[in-house]
Amino acid sequence: MAAMMRLRQRVLDAATPLPQALHPALARVYAARGALDAASITPRLAALLAPQDFSAMPAATALLLDVLARDARILIVGDYDCDGATGIAVGLRGLRLLGARHVDYAVPNRLVHGYGLSPALVATLAQAPDLLITVDNGIAALDGVAAARARGCRVLVTDHHLPGAALPAADVILNPNLPGERFASRALAGVGVMFYLLLGLRAALRAQGRYRDVAEPDLAPLLDLVALGTVADLVPLDVNNRALVRAGLARMRDGRATHGIAALFAVSGRDARVASAADLGFALAPRINAAGRLDDMRIGIECLLADDATRATALAAQLHAINAERREVQAGMLEQALALADADHVADVCGVCLLQPGWHEGVVGLVAARLKERLHRPVVAFAPAAGAPGELRGSARSIPGLHIRDALADVDAAHPGLLLRFGGHAMAAGLSLRSADYARFASAFNDAVHARLAPGALQPVLWTDGELQADEFTLDLARALRDGGPWGQGFPEPLFEGDFACLHWRPLSGGHWRLRLQALPHGPELDAVYFQAPGERPPTRMRAAYRLQLDTWQDRERLQLLLQHVEAVHL
Repeated sequence: MAAMMRLRQRVLDAATPLPQALHPALARVYAARGALDAASITPRLAALLAPQDFSAMPAATALLLDVLARDARILIVGDYDCDGATGIAVGLRGLRLLGARHVDYAVPNRLVHGYGLSPALVATLAQAPDLLITVDNGIAALDGVAAARARGCRVLVTDHHLPGAALPAADVILNPNLPGERFASRALAGVGVMFYLLLGLRAALRAQGRYRDVAEPDLAPLLDLVALGTVADLVPLDVNNRALVRAGLARMRDGRATHGIAALFAVSGRDARVASAADLGFALAPRINAAGRLDDMRIGIECLLADDATRATALAAQLHAINAERREVQAGMLEQALALADADHVADVCGVCLLQPGWHEGVVGLVAARLKERLHRPVVAFAPAAGAPGELRGSARSIPGLHIRDALADVDAAHPGLLLRFGGHAMAAGLSLRSADYARFASAFNDAVHARLAPGALQPVLWTDGELQADEFTLDLARALRDGGPWGQGFPEPLFEGDFACLHWRPLSGGHWRLRLQALPHGPELDAVYFQAPGERPPTRMRAAYRLQLDTWQDRERLQLLLQHVEAVHL
């Protein structure tokens, strides 16, 4: 298994100017992430990159203006994950605000149509729309775009995934990751690209004089959906994305979220008044994603589109039940995966591949993610493709230092025809191959990972923000840390380290610990909790990595350490 974590503190330049109005510990946290002024600490919508910065925005808006002028039919095709679902909801709501009267959506069924805009999905359309818009997919849909155009559709691809060697023959492609694209943020999620398309269309309508005598449509009510999809897709929270997420969270905290998001907070047992990116990533997004994994993503999309609280509540309850089923399926698959990993001695390889005939293809990505965390190895988990006998569908998750899609591209280049399809991001990707080629792929994947990984990359490193002083263990700092985000991918939630004595502890069900610690050498006594603790009991003295949090049980605020890693200290 993976070696012991090393704690490594982010190093600050002693000359770094720290903002004076912030708590000193929070100022240190921001500086360690390169946020050195108000514009980067609290990014605002007014400073968003302009939609006109997209090279293809003029062509995209011209296409939409023509469709709107002719009152033609628009169909949005999304992915079956939370980014795709929120992208569809943003697209439908936004286009209707901007004058589209005939706009609908389609989403593939994972087990029937496969990923994205496929020929199989196009074949199911009873009536071909005048314009088909993809969201969070399409850049790899060469055959799907061709099939749509063969049926007389114009196609506007909006996507953020990395393109392959060939681009689809769409009328327009809007993607911040196209080669040579001048848009300055490559980190937009699929829902972010859709939101920018709407900003561009509104600007084009404004330039036509559409809003001389009527109020300009307000797109701000879409920002809670943009925030949810952005956080859910684990894209880096650069300044532009943080401005979008920050604005969306503000709407949730102010009670201005869409009915669907409000209902998801309620069914998750989370308080929208103190909404955080963690709530979106760990409570709301899994419930949306569960629909696409085990059932029909339309349930999640309809929840986000609900215009009344009663319908949203009913759909959120349905999503909650599906998510509970997903957890059961995932737990069983993870147990099998860990047993396979031990039996196959996968710690001896760089790139791990696992396959079980009975696994559910909608859940293999979650298993790969959990196993990647346990092994600190890139992992691809496979399941038989339900709609394609003799084919496997795999979901890949990576570790820092390895671009997983590039590794798959290396395999494809070295073994032409081995991969039937593949695509994705730096940290996550999907692929398909023939069942008979599994062993050959496992070997080729390990070779590709070995060639790309730098020495020492398989040694896990836990980055921290250093130690807190004894007088910094305060409710005020915990509140400042909670409200100081949004924290997430590329802008991680603060993690501190320090020495502690364990005064007493008790085990909780599920392998968790509740502890009473004293910060050493002369610090305060503190409550702490460790979820999924490693081992039977905590050490008497320890070096721990922790998050400083507020425990709000029974509406009372108490200080609590959420332990992330513990090492025994031997005197």
